Amino acid sequence: MQLWKRKDVKILESLKERRSYYDINKNLPVEEGKVFDLVEQATELVPDAFNMKSSRVIVAVGEKHNQLWDNIYDVFQGKVPREKIDSFKNGYGTILYYYDNDVVKSLQSQFASYADRFPGWANQSAGMLQLSIWSGLRELGVGASLQHYNPVIDEMVREIFNLPESYVLNAQMPFGGIGSHPGEKEKEDISKRVKIVK
Repeated sequence: MQLWKRKDVKILESLKERRSYYDINKNLPVEEGKVFDLVEQATELVPDAFNMKSSRVIVAVGEKHNQLWDNIYDVFQGKVPREKIDSFKNGYGTILYYYDNDVVKSLQSQFASYADRFPGWANQSAGMLQLSIWSGLRELGVGASLQHYNPVIDEMVREIFNLPESYVLNAQMPFGGIGSHPGEKEKEDISKRVKIVK
């Protein structure tokens, strides 16, 4: 039996359910501990090149989550509409994705032949982690979206969470209870992006 037809393999179903949820609220449908556990497990399980373990994750909830989005609004000095910022602040929390540049530099010095590749590989791992957590949140009935207000917010966020200079911010993922679902995705002609050769 082909792997994708097995009933116990759910990754494609999980990916289908993963969407950008912008209408989120503070009514988390599960105990927050389940979200924290998901983040911890995914961070441990997602692979990266040379097993460098470069990903770093901050989960902000409560007042820290609210402070984060208020400060993001302030950093942009009103150039981002308040209602947009508040749509993220309305959520239960925010997951901040980083990689540790000290880890990257250490491997660059150990493996000079690949030195220019390690930052890209760290970003690849960060992307896999984002997708894994995003899909996992949806499996828990939690809505989320992926935002990119970096690098404008980098220094401010570093100060709020007292993070080292070596942490490179990659993305922000506000999450929460689902207020409303996004519309159906339009089916694309995938042959324009995937070529099967034999």
